[in-house]
Order: sequence, then C-alpha cells, then structure tokens
Amino acid sequence: MDVFTRADREVVEVTDGVYLAQLVSGEAMSAQYFRLEPGASLPEHSHEHEQTGYVTTGVLTLVVNGEERRVGADDAYLIPGDEPHAAENRTDGLVEGVDVFSPPRDPSDHPV
Repeated sequence: MDVFTRADREVVEVTDGVYLAQLVSGEAMSAQYFRLEPGASLPEHSHEHEQTGYVTTGVLTLVVNGEERRVGADDAYLIPGDEPHAAENRTDGLVEGVDVFSPPRDPSDHPV
C-alpha cells in the first residue's frame, strides 16, 4: 500500500483561478484535488473518463449537458464518460474537493 500527502503534490493552475493536483494514480483509477477561486470557471469539455467527485469546501456549479446543478460541501456527484460538462465557482468563497477518474487521468491532459 502506498500513502500520499496532498502537501507533497504539485498544485498547478490550469486556467485562471482553477488549480489541480494529482493525488494518486493506479491501474484503474486516479484521484485529483481541485480548487476554484471565487469567480473561476473551467470551460465546457468532455473526456472518456467516468468522473466522480466530492466537494469539501464551498459550492460548485456544474453544468452537464446544459443542465446546471449546485453541489455543496459534503455533496458527491457522478459525470459519465464523454458527457460535456463545465464547472464554475459563482460564490465569494473558495471551492475545494476531490475528483476520481476511471480509467486514470493524467492532469497534464487537461483540455484548457
């Protein structure tokens, strides 16, 4: 078993105010930390990976196939592979959480 600490992982700004860090990656899945500053957004994109997520701080607005959903702290979500989606922080506070991808996703392969 391997154990990794978020503080030991490189956090990269992929677009203005959106930060990602690869936490761990295995053969079948990967986990990634995310942080969106107030007003930051991730433009619509899609990928082959099934994506589950959990918001730990704040309220994230997800737009999936044109449908908006607010996801707050302690909420989880599922986005099927190849489903167009975007994420926005429309609040004055920070949004943080963790996404899990299957198959594993390389954070350098981000569409932005």
